[in-house]
Amino acid sequence: MDAGYRGEVQVLLINLRNEPYKISRGDKIAQMLILPVNLIPTTEVKELSDTVRSSGGFGSTGR
Repeated sequence: MDAGYRGEVQVLLINLRNEPYKISRGDKIAQMLILPVNLIPTTEVKELSDTVRSSGGFGSTGR
């Protein structure tokens, strides 16, 4: 969800067992992290300058 969301937060569950599973009020069934959203201005450019790592991906620095 994003910073503008104002609806309900729901947890969807599925029971993969062949027997009922009881969930009672107060049971811990989910986790959530609430983090700040930084809305910063961006600038579109035609091309990016070259860097030491260039187009190398994860682990390309050799360290």
